[in-house]
Amino acid sequence: MTKKLCLEHGYTSLIQWGEELCGDKVEYAVNGDYTTVVLADGLGHGVKANILATLTSKILCTMFSAGRSVEECVDTIIQSLPVCKERGVAYSTFSVIHVNNNGVGYLLEFDNPKAIYWHEGRCVELPCSKLTVHGKTVYQSELSLSEDDIIFVMSDGTVHAGIGGMFDFGWKRSGIIAYLNREIKPGLSARAACCLLASACNLFYKGKPGDDTTVAAIKMRKQVWANLMIGPPVDREQDYAVVANFMEGDTLKIVCGGTSSNVVSRCIGSELEPVLDFPDRDIPPIAHMEGIDLVTEGVITFRRLLELSDKYISVTDLSPKTYTARDGASLLAQMLFEEATDIKFFVGQAVNKAHSDLPIDITMKLRLVDRLAENLRRMGKRVVLTYD
Repeated sequence: MTKKLCLEHGYTSLIQWGEELCGDKVEYAVNGDYTTVVLADGLGHGVKANILATLTSKILCTMFSAGRSVEECVDTIIQSLPVCKERGVAYSTFSVIHVNNNGVGYLLEFDNPKAIYWHEGRCVELPCSKLTVHGKTVYQSELSLSEDDIIFVMSDGTVHAGIGGMFDFGWKRSGIIAYLNREIKPGLSARAACCLLASACNLFYKGKPGDDTTVAAIKMRKQVWANLMIGPPVDREQDYAVVANFMEGDTLKIVCGGTSSNVVSRCIGSELEPVLDFPDRDIPPIAHMEGIDLVTEGVITFRRLLELSDKYISVTDLSPKTYTARDGASLLAQMLFEEATDIKFFVGQAVNKAHSDLPIDITMKLRLVDRLAENLRRMGKRVVLTYD
């Protein structure tokens, strides 16, 4: 069966060295079939730039997602932005991506570096037309995205990276394109791809960005469901029914917790085979079970997974967003953060007798699940919680 395509988005920002606030701002909205992403870069840096960028991104995202015209949106920005007393101008550059669930829509750009379109394994040029709106030149490109296509938009901190240091005139767009052609792989999420590019910029700035630097992206990718079971049902007579629902469909299948894995093993008739390797001494080992993609321990692994999710959703964290370690938490993170687009939790509320002498109760487990689900939603995942 052919899997449905869907959109995902993400971004990463570097704050100018010595500042507390970023002068770039990204806003996104999903309204019906359409996803809108706006990247705005306010004039200057620090508080003033942050205010300009925040106003611009929020106003444009709200208006474009509501289907307003380009002329109306630009006119509203011109009239809404506060005037800088030092420069006597109200100014913020912006890039807007507005596409439906089939990847059809448009890109608008005003004074930001030109967007980069990653298509069929390499960067290609997007044709654009010029629009003049109230004396401002805005460039528009029609979009029709196919599987694994990525649209990158960015602030000028990217092309300025390394200026006066590693490069005489900055990294430039040609250098960024060469880097993306070399480093971007089809399996990377939008968030991971943005982080990869922003990390390279940070390297060229030698860890002290000379300008606010933001990379945002939208990617068209296959929809991947993951079913995750943690904890057995309260009523043991429901074990077979719950496991049957859990096993339905063409999904990634993940079981967390010793009791849960024994229940699944009994219900589907597959032997549970513990793995004796300890890739991380702080995380209990995984197990194997035919028909199940991943079997891990429960609460301890989930705590580490929650820590990893906190770092993943931080737009200023530059640690890699792909996970190569083989411990249970890292394997879970790769599946849930990078591979899955839609996640259904099967949360059993039975009291685990094995935890009777430990500071672990059902309330703690439910809190961990709720916090993880919220972080997954902040990543743009569609999450369903069921309780038994």
